[in-house]
Amino acid sequence: MNNGLLLWIDDEIELLKAHILFLEKKGYEVETVSNGQDALDKCATTTYDLILLDENMPGLSGLETLSRIKEISPVTPVVMVTKSEEENIMDQAIGSKIADYLIKPVNPTQILLTLKKNIHQKEIVTEVAQTAYQQNFGKIGMQINDSLTFEDWKEVYKRLVYWELELSETDSNMYEMLSMQKTEANQAFAKFIRKHYEDWISHPEDRPLMSPDIFKTKIFPLLSQGEKVFLIVLDNFRYDQWRVLSNELADSFLFDEDIYCSILPTATQYARNAIFSGLMPDKIAKMYPDLWVDEDEEEGKNLNEGPLIQTQLERYRRKNTFSYHKVNDSTAADKLINQFRQLERNDLNVIVFNFIDMLSHARTESKTVRELASNEAAYRSITLSWFRHSAVKDLFRALASSSYKIIVTTDHGSIRVKNPIKVVGDKNTNTNLRYKLGKNLKYNVKDVFEIKNPQKVLLPSPNLSTAYIFASGDSFFAYPNNYNYYVSYYRDTFQHGGISMEEMLIPLITLQSKKRT
Repeated sequence: MNNGLLLWIDDEIELLKAHILFLEKKGYEVETVSNGQDALDKCATTTYDLILLDENMPGLSGLETLSRIKEISPVTPVVMVTKSEEENIMDQAIGSKIADYLIKPVNPTQILLTLKKNIHQKEIVTEVAQTAYQQNFGKIGMQINDSLTFEDWKEVYKRLVYWELELSETDSNMYEMLSMQKTEANQAFAKFIRKHYEDWISHPEDRPLMSPDIFKTKIFPLLSQGEKVFLIVLDNFRYDQWRVLSNELADSFLFDEDIYCSILPTATQYARNAIFSGLMPDKIAKMYPDLWVDEDEEEGKNLNEGPLIQTQLERYRRKNTFSYHKVNDSTAADKLINQFRQLERNDLNVIVFNFIDMLSHARTESKTVRELASNEAAYRSITLSWFRHSAVKDLFRALASSSYKIIVTTDHGSIRVKNPIKVVGDKNTNTNLRYKLGKNLKYNVKDVFEIKNPQKVLLPSPNLSTAYIFASGDSFFAYPNNYNYYVSYYRDTFQHGGISMEEMLIPLITLQSKKRT
């Protein structure tokens, strides 16, 4: 058994024989040298799994040796071993990116712990995560079967996302098992939505928090308490993406984390307009016809968001000052950051960031982006990379120094689609892959969630015989013409508009700067 090749550098190496024998019995091969120069010669010809380095040596000091080793072998973990507890030596060592720091006299267990942490961590984490998920698999299955309420489904989804993130950090073969469990959960969730959706729309007092309720329930109460509010809407943003981004904000903000339910269709035109107006789409179309654009019209569907916010403020007789900005690129984002002091005069600032939605569309249309975001973990990783290097991070930095209450949310999420469903429609049928509306749709009723009377769920009816159909789980609609080309082009892309936990169960986070507390 070979657990790894170690290099131990210490001018008193003879005194460490007992430690070396202990490590050899544990399956490690240990090479030793008594000075920095010999260590550099060894590193020039051999790649080690870990290096133990004495800080206090004659000739080249430990810190000098460390610096030179990093030039030769930058990724090899180096553990500094020292008698000194001086803070400046620790700071220099940590600044040089040591893997760990041990104070003499060291005992064998300490050394073994640092080896496990720095050489074997991934295997240990994989093994522990795998075992833990296997133990939880049955419990999650029971939870899926027993989920009777919206709160139950929030917990199921949170749990699945937790394990998805845990397993994605490992080399586990459990990921396929988790994917199957997510598929099973989405099938049950779709049945739940079909059973309850119409009642939720006709009895809003008994429904979970949904798109038209966000301002009334989350924003207006804060404004009434005298708080200034920053509403950040990240278009097409999923709960798993929030979980990854939250780590970047944890040092500066306190979170109150929730999940709410997007209306159907889970598409920007419907869900985001519902958030900003506080109304279901059919009500917007009837009350404010100038601000609603039907599916078959050429005009952009989200050009009236600022005016829709104004209508909601007026209906609730609120006198709050507000601004609305939509950010589509880095130039607009930089301009916004430069205006931050002016924005602070408003009671409410609403900003829509479109990057994640643009990434989703680019992934469909560009082979390069599809390769970069080849799976769920890669999609999350690109979102995180964008956040770290974008003006959004600068905005949060500015907000961390302000007294704003911040709400981060989205209009809908997206799901990676795999399973094509044939549908036939006329030339006026909309192009979305997860929902269709039209008057002559042909489809298999068993494959879809069908709404023949859109009025019942407060959706607009461009024609008297308009029907809506929704795909659920990982399905997507495909036309019989050019079927094979169409299916191969869209399979494995991220789409939205239909029924899934990923699209409908979406983040609603209230943040405040830790400097306020």
